[in-house]
Amino acid sequence: MTANDLSLPEPSLPTLQRLNATIPADLDAKAVAKAWFSVFARTAEAGNAQDVAKLFVNDGYWRDMLALTWDFRTFSGLSKITQFLADRLGSARPTAFALRDDAYLGLQRPYPDIAWINLFFDFETSAGIAFGIARLIPNANGEWKAHTVYTNLEDIKGFPEKIGPLRDANPNHGKWVDDRKREVEFVDRSPVVLIVGGGQSGLEVAARLKALDVPTLVVEKNQRIGDNWRNRYNALCLHDPVWYDHMPYLPFPPTWPVYAPAPKLANWLENYAETLELNVWTSSTVVKATQDGDSWNVRISRGDGSERAINANHIVFATGLGGNDGTFPKYPGMNSFKGQILHSTRHKSAADHLGKKVVVVGACTSAHDICADYYAHGIDVTMYQRSSTYIMSATSGWKVLMEGVYSEGGLPTDIADRVTASFPHHFNVGLSQRSTKAIAELDKDLLDALRARGFKVNSGIQGTGFGFLVWSRAGGYYLDTGASQLIADGKIKLKAGSSIESFTETGLKFEDGSELSADVVIFATGLSDSRAHIRKIVSEEVFKSLKPIWGLDPEGELNGIWRDLGVKGLWSMLGNLALCRFHSKHIALQIKAMEEGVFGERYSANF
Repeated sequence: MTANDLSLPEPSLPTLQRLNATIPADLDAKAVAKAWFSVFARTAEAGNAQDVAKLFVNDGYWRDMLALTWDFRTFSGLSKITQFLADRLGSARPTAFALRDDAYLGLQRPYPDIAWINLFFDFETSAGIAFGIARLIPNANGEWKAHTVYTNLEDIKGFPEKIGPLRDANPNHGKWVDDRKREVEFVDRSPVVLIVGGGQSGLEVAARLKALDVPTLVVEKNQRIGDNWRNRYNALCLHDPVWYDHMPYLPFPPTWPVYAPAPKLANWLENYAETLELNVWTSSTVVKATQDGDSWNVRISRGDGSERAINANHIVFATGLGGNDGTFPKYPGMNSFKGQILHSTRHKSAADHLGKKVVVVGACTSAHDICADYYAHGIDVTMYQRSSTYIMSATSGWKVLMEGVYSEGGLPTDIADRVTASFPHHFNVGLSQRSTKAIAELDKDLLDALRARGFKVNSGIQGTGFGFLVWSRAGGYYLDTGASQLIADGKIKLKAGSSIESFTETGLKFEDGSELSADVVIFATGLSDSRAHIRKIVSEEVFKSLKPIWGLDPEGELNGIWRDLGVKGLWSMLGNLALCRFHSKHIALQIKAMEEGVFGERYSANF
């Protein structure tokens, strides 16, 4: 896949010039917001879809996460918003609207030519407690209308999280150890939810479910929690900053480094599971899961050789994007190569290949990390780049994309998550194109040096940088933390411009006739289908009923994860730490609502 394979809608930013509007010098933004919200609340409570829709511009958006649709939906354009409201206001019954008169209420100028009035609000539905964000833009006649409304389910009525004032208040004298053993082993009951995978995604869902008093078991194949990070290549380090990565209920301490090394994060995950008293079976694998009416019969192989059969209402697959199974391109002559061939998922340390010549096939995150590690160990390493890569330095990129949101002194994490989610992905196309240009200007010297070396760079899908590469394929980019300069300086050697024709006994032969000698060839060429682990556990009939996982649907929402997967009781949870933090609650709320009998009808799209 190239950077241009995904087709995105043409950007239509609400610039003042396009709107033929100006911002009055004496604008009272709070008064405008309060007047708009008063009509919005009154008409929404009355179930009057037409009158609510009149408060929007023609090309506006309404993004809903569970609050009104029990699904993840984005409605773009006045006709779709109106139809959605006509279909859902009656059944969702939104009420108790309250405008937040806080520091976030007021005029915002993300760019000199873009202005909107931002407002936060709370409301309730027939089943839940909800939160919303609206952005109002000026019209040529001076009227302010909604360009974007975002609504999010926060809690289920009558079933709050058992945190803060609702935590366990009873003293425990001498019983805690035995109680925990019985709880972990599910001695006299079965879990309601079984989570396959004990990485950050599995643990964060388990933490959310525990706070909602839903009995949950995490089954992890590795010997220790955190081994999914601990056992990868030694040079692995997060490229996302700490302010973006906090976990539910237990944020990282203020001494935590901006970019956490993988072994440090691994230890944190182990501590997280222990501190939050999550029920985890390590060295265990799910052998088979069979539908039994509305539940699942599951066989689990334990580390001691025993097997346990349990019955669960829900199975959450939290086995990672691609399940950590690498994809290998096939080339003639691979069997005759006298050196070593391995995938990056099986690579551990550059120190394993001292004195060898190494070729790394691939030019995205893992390839850069591994090449930099080989260089640091004094090993002759060449990166083979098959296609262009989006490069963004972490220093420049995060300053442009996250400053004031996920940064030191930025927004509280819960607010930052909701602000980020409130921008529909398709609306983000225009904003991403602007930020990508700004980052490229800051990174100009580095990008020019890479091009001069022969490294092929691109600006992402339709010039949107790395964001839509993440949503479309979770790859194709490198957030530079130092390896790009090593390539520019020639310290990491580069081969590009010709396809691999075959392996030889001593290396690689390319279609342009050139050859590259190698003792070790590492393929950093991506991971397999995220559904592969599910297929190993469920029947083929069930597997064929699953929806796709990852990639954007026509509304700009991610397929399959955190939402209906196509088979009752099966869920997919994956993503980086930030996505897992926010959306783990969405899965937990859906499961809790189903278990308590208050889950409504999904208002899903038919694509």
